[in-house]
Amino acid sequence: MIRRRLSVLGAAAAAALVLAGCSTSTPSESQPSSSAAASTLQEIQDAGVITVGTEGTYRPFSFHEDGGGKLTGYDVEIVTAVAEKLGVDVKFEETQWDAIFAGLDAGRFDVIANQVSINEQRQAKYDFSEPYTVSTGVVVVKSDNNDISSVADLEGKTSAQSLTSNWYKIAEQAGAKVQSVEGWAQAVSLLEQGRVDATINDELTYLDYQASHDNKDIKVAAKTDEESQSAFTFQKGSDDLVKAFDTALDELRADGTLAKISEKYFGTDVSQ
Repeated sequence: MIRRRLSVLGAAAAAALVLAGCSTSTPSESQPSSSAAASTLQEIQDAGVITVGTEGTYRPFSFHEDGGGKLTGYDVEIVTAVAEKLGVDVKFEETQWDAIFAGLDAGRFDVIANQVSINEQRQAKYDFSEPYTVSTGVVVVKSDNNDISSVADLEGKTSAQSLTSNWYKIAEQAGAKVQSVEGWAQAVSLLEQGRVDATINDELTYLDYQASHDNKDIKVAAKTDEESQSAFTFQKGSDDLVKAFDTALDELRADGTLAKISEKYFGTDVSQ
């Protein structure tokens, strides 16, 4: 599921994620930043709008109702609430995950709201707000699989993973043979077909999927030890903007808004 991003979290090669440090990067994350200057809080407030990069295809975090309706989701609602605190409107720029960091580097948007996991590699290149999602990962297998009951059991097994996520790193470190996939849906498909033994993802992604699919053919075999933390992502040097986001998140946490949005999508508060 939180990736992720879970999480969640670059063009097409290896990186790291669910919210633990990693040593490999996607091409988009490893390329030098463009000359586009980081947006300042004053510039955004003067313009009256903040431009947010997001996928728009990553349910329940950023997606379109009924496939083609209004853009909505957990991340969409939280960044919109933050923007209201800053006194500005939100303009969403939808892009594929593999291009989202390059878009930030190029100045196409001011911030990414897409379950980006915090890890050491990303912290070296980008600024992050306080986390607004905290989750763990789960190892998902076919329901009749009794060979895997822990992350360690993935050794020698094949695990379907996005190469741009921290879950990939966890599977690799466990000794799994990694089958590259574009995302959760493809991983589940390969699992159901018996072409892979497992997949690791954010628990929130799994719970949301089961809420709408009730797939009896797969189950959670184990949880990861690593805790995933997702945050809003900015260009380096966005100090005043990051500070404003953190202040807004603190206020939204204190008045119960973050908990309310969390419970709407997950049935529990995943914001802390």
